[in-house]
Amino acid sequence: MTSAAETSLDSFKCRRRLKVGKRSYDYFDLKEAEANGLVGIGRLPFSLKVLLENLLRHEDGRTVTADDIRGVALWLQTRKSDREIAFRPARVLMQDFTGVPAVVDLAAMRDAMQKLGGDPRKINPLVPVDLVIDHSVMVDAFGNARAFDVNVEKEYERNGERYAFLRWGSGGFDNFRVVPPGTGICHQVNLEYLAQTVWTKKENGEALAFPDTLVGTDSHTTMVNGLSVLGWGVGGIEAEAAMLGQPISMVIPEVIGFRLTGKLREGVTATDLVLTVTERLRRAGVVGKFVEFFGEGLDNLPVEDRATIANMAPEYGATCGFFPIDDETLVYLDATDRKHSRIALVEAYAEAQGLFRDGDTADPVFTDTIALNLAEVEPSIAGPKRPQDRVPLARAAGAFAEALDKEYGKGHEAGKRVPVPGANFDLGHGDVVIAAITSCTNTSNPFVMVAAGILARNAVKRGLQVKPWVKTSLAPGSQVVTDYLEKAGLQHELDTLGFNLVGYGCTTCIGNSGPLPEDISKTIHGHGLAVASVLSGNRNFEGRVNHDVRANYLASPPLVVAYALAGSITVDLATEPLGTDADGEPVYLKDLWPSSKAVAKTVRKAVRKSMFRRRYGNVFEGDEEWQDIKVTGGLTYGWDGNSTYVQEPPYFTDLTHTPKPVTDIAGARILGLFLDSITTDHISPAGSIGKDSPAGQYLTAHGVAPHDFNSYGSRRGNHEVMMRGTFANHRIKNMMVKGVEGGITVHYPSGEHLPIYDAAMRYAGEGVPLVVFAGKEYGTGSSRDWAAKGPRLLGVRAVVAESFERIHRSNLIGMGILPLVFADGMSWQALGLTGVETVSLQGLNEIKPGQRIEADITYGDGTKRAVPLLARIDTFDELDYFRNGGILHFVLRSLARDAA
Repeated sequence: MTSAAETSLDSFKCRRRLKVGKRSYDYFDLKEAEANGLVGIGRLPFSLKVLLENLLRHEDGRTVTADDIRGVALWLQTRKSDREIAFRPARVLMQDFTGVPAVVDLAAMRDAMQKLGGDPRKINPLVPVDLVIDHSVMVDAFGNARAFDVNVEKEYERNGERYAFLRWGSGGFDNFRVVPPGTGICHQVNLEYLAQTVWTKKENGEALAFPDTLVGTDSHTTMVNGLSVLGWGVGGIEAEAAMLGQPISMVIPEVIGFRLTGKLREGVTATDLVLTVTERLRRAGVVGKFVEFFGEGLDNLPVEDRATIANMAPEYGATCGFFPIDDETLVYLDATDRKHSRIALVEAYAEAQGLFRDGDTADPVFTDTIALNLAEVEPSIAGPKRPQDRVPLARAAGAFAEALDKEYGKGHEAGKRVPVPGANFDLGHGDVVIAAITSCTNTSNPFVMVAAGILARNAVKRGLQVKPWVKTSLAPGSQVVTDYLEKAGLQHELDTLGFNLVGYGCTTCIGNSGPLPEDISKTIHGHGLAVASVLSGNRNFEGRVNHDVRANYLASPPLVVAYALAGSITVDLATEPLGTDADGEPVYLKDLWPSSKAVAKTVRKAVRKSMFRRRYGNVFEGDEEWQDIKVTGGLTYGWDGNSTYVQEPPYFTDLTHTPKPVTDIAGARILGLFLDSITTDHISPAGSIGKDSPAGQYLTAHGVAPHDFNSYGSRRGNHEVMMRGTFANHRIKNMMVKGVEGGITVHYPSGEHLPIYDAAMRYAGEGVPLVVFAGKEYGTGSSRDWAAKGPRLLGVRAVVAESFERIHRSNLIGMGILPLVFADGMSWQALGLTGVETVSLQGLNEIKPGQRIEADITYGDGTKRAVPLLARIDTFDELDYFRNGGILHFVLRSLARDAA
């Protein structure tokens, strides 16, 4: 397949040569394009300049036209646009939870292509793809020197089938590399090694240079925006299409400028800053928009701090949080052992393109701006169940007391303590039972990690110990973290407090926190305790971290250690002691907190370029266990019908060369009525699988013992498990069955209360289509394709909500599900829906982007009402995907047609 760049029309005559040292590169010169008709583009935000270069390079007169390119320049007039453009990222990044089902789909597409009479080799990534296995390690063992070895051993035991499948994929597909387990979190590996800031490739024998861009199958792909790499999270479905050469359709975004001034005060961390930024941007409303940081405050933020802020773009709702290239970018590239030739290219290319920021750079033109003086940031945590709910540290204890009544019902005895059987301690509301230094957000930042280590050292010196009911863990984002903590002499002190290494990967933040000790778990449930977790991650949604824990708080790594010492979120760390020393004297947080100067000095001494060189020198090789995995299969995969991890999905069964017309929805039943902020965790859980759940019953029937269930996330390659896990989160609330938590619905007309999976299967047998109703921000959270695949397989034809999260809306279309929003401020509550109603939608085969349609609702008493809705199919590409039954169906048919 010929790339768009090879056939670029170059309407603006801007392809030029750039000489860097002894090497020369072709590039598409933005300054030349401005001189040749794109007036004023030098004033564009840096992130839009990257998009503009992408369009110039891929202009082909079909997917990218000269008018599309002019549309970016015209953006300056109104600072917003409704023009649809086609974005082609340089590469794709995956983690294994989302990567396994993506590779499963590619394998299934090869089989389907063969059945259509095409060449299966057409199903092959056309851009580089890196998959990092980082979401499968669980914190089973903790608080001892063998925790890492035990957890890795269990990881291989549980995931052998998945890992064998991924090893086949790494050999079966071109342009596809796998980073083995035990290496690190995909975002940190990306930041420290994979990302190049300026990408290069050979084209017709010439070297071509262009901005490093990507999409990833994890929401926090945005972390690399801190290194001036434009990228964001997409669903696995959309990523698969990008791999296969399909452009990502998007509207030229609004760009919100976030001006930073000043400098962080003593005792304030990058985590405190990002929680403040998240709160501000959520309040401003930036969903679907780019955020770009600018101002003199950037001079005081190293790339590590920028990456911490960029990581949490999904939490503040933006598509990305972009930082321009400047001196700090070059410093970081050098510190992480990027090649000198690459660093020279980044500097020269950015200067040539007007992409380099310095003290003399004029402020770009933005849609709107927000300002923050870094000196105003104060120590904070966020919770108990949303990342944007920032709480100043001084108010944390009081805020929990308020949440105890508000979130968990009145009548709780705030001071209630319950003895734990077989232990010499008791538990109460707000006790911290999990303290985890985890997730890419903070473990990529040596400043906060070293701060945690120094605080631990100071605590050990004073004789403090972690409270015995706290499950402690340290899961760094890369092996380099272990290197510099050990060199600084801080790992020993962390070990002493129980923060032993438990694995390199995404653990507590994704729900892989592992079980609490049985007696503690029983005490929590037996007495209805609202206990807490404190983690240095980015996600704290209800039901995500651990099924025993209702209140979850995000905090900096040093505060995680502090709360482990205090043992309760009800302790006011600003005024109350964390404990007493050997002399009986109270020890306060201020006594242990390291100075910024001490942290910076330790980082300078401990973090070495050689660490990155050694750890990433053989990053794709893996350990002996990985290398010993046997690989079977050739061009197509040999599906094992007995596998409970990997099964051929049914999406392409009976696929024809041309799509059938989209049928109207007649007499659909309501599967669920949901409130605001239903997350992808609610729709498609990633945590533990309940023994008595439909998924648990399926596994038991297939001979899997409960202790080997593993997690939903690890079984995403098996649609039978994931269908049964859809809407099965134990905290989800379907308002059709008020007062009940968990995946239960009412089947009509029988009126029976059934698990959602069982009800959906009964409806399927009756030939009844299904719809779902929800409130605001439906599908917020991680970019889980199974949150769209699962409903599709359950028979859901449409989701009607007040608003959708960006990625999830796209994923629904990608699986042929119609996303609809209420028009005129309506809601299902205002309509008086109870779940007994039926819903009909007509004219779906003639639907257009953004079209208003009517839903005909028939109530239980026979009365009818026409309800205006807006179709959230936003582009004509999305319309093609919807009419084909999904994006993969569209791609498969296109490739088969091209082959014919």
